[in-house]
Amino acid sequence: MSANSVSPSRSFHLVCGAMTPGPANTIADVAGVTVGHRTLEEGDLRTGFTAVLPHAGNLFREKLVASVDVINGFGKSAGLVQVEELGTLETPILLTNTFGVGTGVNSLIRRAISENPEIGRSTGTVNPVVLECNDGYLSDIQAMALTEADAEAALATAGVDFEQGSVGAGTGMSAFGFKGGIGSASRQFELDGRIFTLGTLVLANFGKPGDLVLPDGRTPHPKSFGQTEERGSVIIVLATDVPLESRQLKRVARRAGAGLARLGAYYGNGSGDIALAFSTATRLEHFEKRDLIVRDILREDKIDLLFQASAETTQEAVLNAMIASPAMRGRGRSKRASLADWLSSFAE
Repeated sequence: MSANSVSPSRSFHLVCGAMTPGPANTIADVAGVTVGHRTLEEGDLRTGFTAVLPHAGNLFREKLVASVDVINGFGKSAGLVQVEELGTLETPILLTNTFGVGTGVNSLIRRAISENPEIGRSTGTVNPVVLECNDGYLSDIQAMALTEADAEAALATAGVDFEQGSVGAGTGMSAFGFKGGIGSASRQFELDGRIFTLGTLVLANFGKPGDLVLPDGRTPHPKSFGQTEERGSVIIVLATDVPLESRQLKRVARRAGAGLARLGAYYGNGSGDIALAFSTATRLEHFEKRDLIVRDILREDKIDLLFQASAETTQEAVLNAMIASPAMRGRGRSKRASLADWLSSFAE
């Protein structure tokens, strides 16, 4: 997909902000970042795993600088405490449903041990990062159907070209009373004469029905939604190739909340809204022999470019998740309408 090509939201002339998208307008525009899915859609199941691989190497041995901002903490994710404390990421990131977190944790631990047999023996343990949203409206979450093999399949299929919408972890998700899911977007900008990128991937499962505000000011209202409050959660994963320290990444992650607010969200009591950000610019060696290391760091008064990109990509990624998701029927009599269908009704 070129910079001039059409993403799901842009196919309906919905443009978020003024910055320039990357070539594919996804998180994979950040070099080295890949995404994979494993989807379970059978019987009463509408669920899955989505994997984000920050680089193709051994993440335990070559960690990345990272940080997290918990916008609203109604969530059951794993690994965030250590990311917050140490400011590093040492496994791929798995997204799934609430009851799939433990399975994802086990899968990431086994993967790390297979690559690094010294884990838990001659060196420390590993910090797996798994983030979740509740897909229990459309899927039988009590079945706890996801397996470690499903997580491994999502990791194994990771690539720069990946689906958006009702796929992987996004299969059973809802947003603003419509069908939600996985969405992504990116922005590019110049620093010191070089082009840098910030890309975002969201698991969109939040928002009060009727509160959605489109970039053109329209406020779609689903005909049937089955909820009256804002709850459900959204996970936001931000990647950039700009060299940042963990404190700066936390500031960038916090601005993802501005993108949610532009859509009409107010981070309701029952909505777990979490943003995790990492930089691919520097790899931190697990077995570093030097006492002091030197790293490039962005000058603080240039960080507004990343703040703007964080807000724009989060807003657009959520819209892409919704527009790429067709209408769905799920467990029992549950159903979600498609935002794309609502938008198409005005184009006829």
